[in-house]
Amino acid sequence: MNDYQTKFVTPEQAVKVVQSGDWVDYGFGAGFPELLDRALAARKGEVKDVKVRGGLVIRPRIEVVEADPEQESFSYYSWHVGDYERKLQKNGLVKFMPAMLRSLPYLYRDKHIRCDVAFVPVSKPDENGYCGLGISNYAWRTIFESARTVIFEINEHYPKLQGVDGSHRVHLSEADYIVEGEHEPLPVRSYRAPSETDIAIAKIVVNEIPDGAVLSLGVGGVPYTVAKMLAESDKKDLGCHTGTISDAFLELYKAGKLTNARKELDTGLSAWNLAMGSQELYDWLDAEPQLFHPGDLDYIHSVERISKLSSVISINGGVQLDLMGQENAESTGTRQLSGVGGQMDFLEGAYRSKGGKGFICINSSRLTKDGERKSNILATIPGGSTISAPRTMIQYVATEYGIASLSGKTLRERAEAMASIAHPDFREELMKYAQENFK
Repeated sequence: MNDYQTKFVTPEQAVKVVQSGDWVDYGFGAGFPELLDRALAARKGEVKDVKVRGGLVIRPRIEVVEADPEQESFSYYSWHVGDYERKLQKNGLVKFMPAMLRSLPYLYRDKHIRCDVAFVPVSKPDENGYCGLGISNYAWRTIFESARTVIFEINEHYPKLQGVDGSHRVHLSEADYIVEGEHEPLPVRSYRAPSETDIAIAKIVVNEIPDGAVLSLGVGGVPYTVAKMLAESDKKDLGCHTGTISDAFLELYKAGKLTNARKELDTGLSAWNLAMGSQELYDWLDAEPQLFHPGDLDYIHSVERISKLSSVISINGGVQLDLMGQENAESTGTRQLSGVGGQMDFLEGAYRSKGGKGFICINSSRLTKDGERKSNILATIPGGSTISAPRTMIQYVATEYGIASLSGKTLRERAEAMASIAHPDFREELMKYAQENFK
């Protein structure tokens, strides 16, 4: 450790390496370079056109944005709009960049985009100078290997797991500068109580999940409710290969259902890229590192790797679907709500998995503020809204009224299947559209 003492500097000293015009990467998810962000924000007026890149931020603030709403020095770019970023977006303070998560390593590695300075959040080092990547492996190694300057920020609250064969670790020697200090408690994400509709959808989907299934669960009410039901069921030997590990998997583990025993790869291990949930979840990762294979995007989001696992069940939510099966998972018109994230990665992986199934779970309808009921299954996705997943990638759609299986169906058959699981108030007009337009 003494060999690296010269690398330790204050956050204020470290951010002096950021120059006007630089791209600075903050990472993704609940991992966040809190001290460096604050120190960089204090340089407002000293630098110009510094572009900060991140995504899925659930922390309650980003200092460089809060300190510079006029964007005189800093502008912020997001791969995936999170809860906090959604609030900023209303004021034009977030620039959204569409991307499938599995493509990000290629963008950095092949120099389609550049990173000048990487702010890498890491756990406390061990006696040999190795740190874990805490709760966000992301594509950090690929990113900082392409960067001009690498700064590690040690967060004393992070789980210290380092992963299978070092899959989740970095070494102090790989940083140009290292900062440490006191951090706020880790950001947590909780779940609202499931609605009657969530419960109805979850019951339908749980019946489709076999013993030994390898689960990829999105973060949301229906996936969490599915996990709760599985925890109370007689299902056994469930596995985890997922983009984000959450309290849904902790529920399965506590019930003795999450064994990963039947996985052809990472047997006995839960594989994931990000962790996002309660403090209890983070404590679990810290206390039992031998249960996990945290990996980077190249590993976890690889369609080839996912497809080598049997009975992969991918469960994600959506915003709207049309009668052909096209899905909008991330926007209301041109207003970005989130991002496609890894949904496409796991939909395709599940499609190619032996016995695998990919589900888009969606309420058939919603009520507006004025109490008007609107269908979430539409004749066509409205202009301006995103097509997050093409019709060719959607295998199963579940609403509270049942499951539409779309594989191998004609346009007319797809439309009839989709209309059959729409809210009854809209089925007749949807079926009429199908009959008139899909001969």
